[in-house]
Amino acid sequence: MQETLTPLSVSAPSRSSVFTRDRASTVGQALSTGPQPSKPSFILPPLKSKGQNSGANVRRMRRIVAEDAEWSLAVVPLLTELCIQHIVRNFQNNPILKQLLPEHQQKVLNHLSPDLPLAVTANLIDSENYWRRCCTQRWPVCHVAEHGGSWKRMFFERHLENLLKHFIPSTTDPAVILDLLPLCRNYVRRLRVDQFLPPVQLPSPPRSREQSDSGSDGEMEEPAMDHYQLDDLVAGLSHLEELDLVYGVKDCGMNFEWNLFLFTHRDCHSLAATVKACHTLKIFRLTRSKVDDDKARILIRSLLDHPALQELDLSHNLIGDRGARAAAKLLSHSRLRVLNLANNQVRAPGAQSLAHALAHNTNLISLNLRLNYIEDEGSQALAQALQTNKCLTTLHLGGNELSEPTATLLSQALAVNTTLTSINLSCNHVGLFDLRLSDVGQESEYLIGQALWGNREAARQRALNPSHLMSPVMAKSPENPA
Repeated sequence: MQETLTPLSVSAPSRSSVFTRDRASTVGQALSTGPQPSKPSFILPPLKSKGQNSGANVRRMRRIVAEDAEWSLAVVPLLTELCIQHIVRNFQNNPILKQLLPEHQQKVLNHLSPDLPLAVTANLIDSENYWRRCCTQRWPVCHVAEHGGSWKRMFFERHLENLLKHFIPSTTDPAVILDLLPLCRNYVRRLRVDQFLPPVQLPSPPRSREQSDSGSDGEMEEPAMDHYQLDDLVAGLSHLEELDLVYGVKDCGMNFEWNLFLFTHRDCHSLAATVKACHTLKIFRLTRSKVDDDKARILIRSLLDHPALQELDLSHNLIGDRGARAAAKLLSHSRLRVLNLANNQVRAPGAQSLAHALAHNTNLISLNLRLNYIEDEGSQALAQALQTNKCLTTLHLGGNELSEPTATLLSQALAVNTTLTSINLSCNHVGLFDLRLSDVGQESEYLIGQALWGNREAARQRALNPSHLMSPVMAKSPENPA
């Protein structure tokens, strides 16, 4: 800083003149002590004093010139900004948000940390931008479209799923999950848990010689392998619509044991009671969990006359004919629209039970029996059911050891059925209906493809011109080169 002074012509030093000389000497010493900035300082030339008001003119003419040309009083923060900063720093202890103006609320939310406790932010903050920051900071991949387009719903669903995946029975405190219920009950609509950890097995203490002599090996009790019970959690989620579960352990590595993938009877009974009491459940999936006939019957019995269930997925399990008969009964006592029993052990009797229920069903639109053993006997029963069914649109029978008689019956059924729009017969032996895994040469495959293309083109022409009744063979004949 430099100061421009006007010389005084007074004999006695006054208080202002002494102060002025002190400031001038101080500035002079500062200038002589070291190198100065390269920016030039503009110093006003001294003005001559006129008359008796020279002292007043001196005080009026004093100027302060800044060394930094960009220095301004505007850098001083506004009182509003200071208040917002104080609110942000103390938000955890004193959350103030609803009392602020909308523009001030947005400024506070933009500066809040995503690491604040959920007890403070869950029921207070509805801003999607804040919950978006929370999600992207915690998970590198975020598909918000799978959670209804809501970042807040996505955060609470994935946070709860993560707690369930790492819950260890008899070790983790259940309050860790139950204390979250009041905070997330209004936002969780879907739970996808692909891992349930079993209890930790501690090494048994060594037995004394007397115990080893008197006791037998049959008296040794097997350790309990029951997993976390979902009854209390699901009962508190009043908007839960989808439940997707897998009872197994991921990334177990060298610690692999078969009992890590065990869906116990206690797990089954508890889960059956849970889904029966959840009247808002629309989609229930239990896959890759070694569900056999007995457990499938327990689960399906609890779903009879369910008021909201629309989709049931029990694929990749051990369900046989008895479980398929239970599923057929469910078709007559529910509003089920999608049934998936892929990769199980359903044979012809189970498929016949499903076909009998399908013939009179008016709700089911998709049936998946891929990778079972229904063979021609079971598939022919399904083909006969298609002649009277008026609602099924998708049927998957891939990998069921079907042969050409099934294809014949299906073609007859499709001539009558007007609702089925998709049928999958891949990985079977049904002749020209499936060219994969067959010995058809490239030339024959090309000719078949050309014939099918001609049939589709003829059908298109008939749709455009109802009077066009020419067959595909006549359209390709030499008399009709078109």
